Amino acid sequence: MNRMLIATLLMGTGLCAQAAQPDPQQVQQGEYLARAGDCVACHTAKGGKPFAGGLPMETPIGTIYSTNITPSPEGIGSYSFEDFDQALRRGIAKDGSTLYPAMPYPSYARLTEDDMQALYAYFQHGVQPVAEPNRDSDIPWPLSMRWPLAIWRGLFAPDAKPWQAAPASDPVIDRGAYLVEGLGHCGACHTPRALTMQEKALNPQEGEAFLAGSAPLEGWIAKNLRGDHKDGLGSWSEAQLVQFLKTGRSDNSAVFGGMSDVVEHSMQYMTDADLTAIARYLKTLPPSNPNDKPHQYDSKVADALWQGDDGKAGAAVYIDNCAACHRTDGKGYTRVFPALAGNPVVQTADATSLIHLVLKGGTLPATHTAPSSFTMPAYAWRLNDQQVADVVNFIRTSWGNQASTVKPGDVADLRTSDMRQTSGDDLGQVTDH
Repeated sequence: MNRMLIATLLMGTGLCAQAAQPDPQQVQQGEYLARAGDCVACHTAKGGKPFAGGLPMETPIGTIYSTNITPSPEGIGSYSFEDFDQALRRGIAKDGSTLYPAMPYPSYARLTEDDMQALYAYFQHGVQPVAEPNRDSDIPWPLSMRWPLAIWRGLFAPDAKPWQAAPASDPVIDRGAYLVEGLGHCGACHTPRALTMQEKALNPQEGEAFLAGSAPLEGWIAKNLRGDHKDGLGSWSEAQLVQFLKTGRSDNSAVFGGMSDVVEHSMQYMTDADLTAIARYLKTLPPSNPNDKPHQYDSKVADALWQGDDGKAGAAVYIDNCAACHRTDGKGYTRVFPALAGNPVVQTADATSLIHLVLKGGTLPATHTAPSSFTMPAYAWRLNDQQVADVVNFIRTSWGNQASTVKPGDVADLRTSDMRQTSGDDLGQVTDH
C-alpha cells in the first residue's frame, strides 16, 4: 500500500516517467516517427553519437548548436512527458525559456497526442544515453538574450492543436499533409521567411509562399515544391517523386545538399504508403507563377556541340568538364547522372545551389533500395570565377532552359564563403587574381 502511494505521488510529478516501461510497439512506432521527422540529422554532430547534439547551425545572427536529446542527465533524461510536449509542440524548454525556432516547433504544434507519446517513449527508452553537455550558441550579446524569443513565439508560433482531417477529405492526401506540414516540417527549409524569420506560410491556406523555395542557407537553396514546371515539381509525376524520396534519384534528377541527409536518414526508411501520401499531397499544390509553362526542349545547342561548335560562352568548359556525364544534349543518364535540360534546380531564380555544386561537387548517397553511390567532383581547384560563371550560364540557358545569368563576382562570394566553412582543404586555389 505504501509503495503504491509513493508511486502515485511520483507519477504526479513526472519523476518516475523513465521507470515505467512502455509497450515495445510504442517505442518502435516512436522510432519510425523520429526517422520521419529526421531528428537524427539535426541532433547529431559530425562524428558524434546519435542524438547527442552539438551540430552547428548557421543563422543570420550567429551559430547555434543542436541539443542533446538522449535520455541522459545532460539531455532529456529528466523530462516528463509534459516537459517533452512543451518543448516539441510549444517551443518551451524545461527551464521555461523559449527555444530557438531552428527547432521547428511551429510545425510540430500539430502533432497528435498518440504520436507525441510514441516519440517520448522512444527517446526515453529506445535511445542510448550520452553524457554530452550542451554547447552555448555563438550569437553575440545582446542578440543572444532569450526573452525576445518568447515575444517571437507569441507572435508567430501557432497554438498546439492536434491535427484533424478536413471533413470528407482524401485520407491519403490528408496523411501527406500531416507529414509535410507537421512531422516532416518541410516548410522549415522550403518556405521563404520574413525579415522577422518566421515562415511566411505554415500551410497552403496561409498563402502561396508555402513551400515556394527558400533563400540561400549554407550555400544551398531548398527548392520550390509547388506545381511550377520551371523550378518546382510541375514536371514530376507522383511515381517519380516517390522514387526520388525513397532512393535520392529519379529518371531525371538526383539529390544533393541538405536533402541528401533527409533521404539518407529519414525518407528511405518510410513506408511506401507514407511516401505516396507525401507525393500526392505535394502534387495538389498549384504553381506559384500563374504563367508557368512546361519546359520545351530546344536542340540547337546539342546540335551545335555535336558538330564541334563550342563558340557559345561556357560551351568549351562544359565539354571539358561536364559532358561526359551529363551529355552534350543535357539529358544525362537515368538514375545516375541527372539531366540538366529542364531541371528545376538549374532554373531557379537564384543560382546558388548550381554554383555550389560546381565548386564543391556532391555525392549521391547510397540507400537500401539503391545501393550505388555516385560522386560529382569539385571544380573549385580547376576553374576560376569567370569559367564557373560561364559554364553555369551555359547550363542555365541551353536546351530550352530559361534562367538569369550569374556574374564572376557571384561565384567569388560563394567561393569565399565555402573557404570559411571548409578551412584546410584546397577550395579556392584557382581565382581570377
